[in-house]
Amino acid sequence: MKRARDTRQRRGAAVVAALLVAASVLAGCTDGATSRDDGPTIALLLPETKTARYETLDRPSFEKTVVGTCAECTVLYANAQQDAARQQQQAESFLIRGADVLVLAAVDAQAALSIVAAATSRGVPVIAYDRFLEDPDVAYYISFDPARVGRLQAQALVDGLEARGITTGGILVAHGAVTDANSPGLSQSVMGVLGSTDLTILAETTISDWSPDKAQEWVATQLSRYRDDVVAVYAANDGLAAGAISAMRAAGITDMPLVTGQDAELAAIQRIVTGDQFMTVYKDIEQQAALAADAAVHLARGEQADAPTEVRGVPTMLLAPFAVTRKEIEPVILRKGVFTLGEICVEPFTQACTAAGLTEEEQ
Repeated sequence: MKRARDTRQRRGAAVVAALLVAASVLAGCTDGATSRDDGPTIALLLPETKTARYETLDRPSFEKTVVGTCAECTVLYANAQQDAARQQQQAESFLIRGADVLVLAAVDAQAALSIVAAATSRGVPVIAYDRFLEDPDVAYYISFDPARVGRLQAQALVDGLEARGITTGGILVAHGAVTDANSPGLSQSVMGVLGSTDLTILAETTISDWSPDKAQEWVATQLSRYRDDVVAVYAANDGLAAGAISAMRAAGITDMPLVTGQDAELAAIQRIVTGDQFMTVYKDIEQQAALAADAAVHLARGEQADAPTEVRGVPTMLLAPFAVTRKEIEPVILRKGVFTLGEICVEPFTQACTAAGLTEEEQ
């Protein structure tokens, strides 16, 4: 293990040296910073903006927690826009600028290992945020269990079909990006549940970049072959669900097959209210971001955070996800304060909210 670590450290030092000039240039090209006069510097690197949560939930909660617990800390921030090379440059820039901790949601799990190596060679700990990194030098992994998320999605789909009296029929399966290290666990658990039923997988693919547009294109192609046989679409997150639903709407489908999702985005909750999307998975992303921020502050101060478990040798903190169909909107989404009724039930969703029993009197 020590030999492998030494090799990584030498490789990381070489990467830093080789990119010193480029990183210095890029130092002014990152997306933002919350600065303090003195004290530790914590860098947050997020992967993309196509999934709404990263800019609307993860970043604000992370920055708010750091500011609230470490007034002397500086937060550096960058979003890679789904570009692994750009994320590499952003990380190198932050290391050159003196980051004491990197909190990294990797665009590409394999490519990100060079970021871990470069940080390790400089004595900078890395927290794998939201997406797992297979490296013993990672300080912590903070996320939701992807296998549990997949089981929630698949079981909700099976139960929803059975409630409609459907135990056979065809499913289109759109997995997430293979560059996301959480995708295999998510996919395996989904297929494990679906494989125990009499449902038929009509077609299966992975959607690169978690792109809603690519999901729409793929589903449209499959509908040209299987339109009358599709009873459900497994979409790995809400963005892919949106793409799938757009394809079905464009094809003139009015009796919508059941569609899954993940992340409980506002648009997804509204689609669940209208019946376009069957379910999503709520993950307390603000809690996750706050937990990562707290761990980062501990590391920046030379302290350790409590990690109750391990995933393949990496100290890990996993939070519990919740399946959300229409009946869970009130107890999970509204009561937990994820969204208010006023945020969900704007036009053109007011009539659907009333039909679903989501009214002020119910709150």
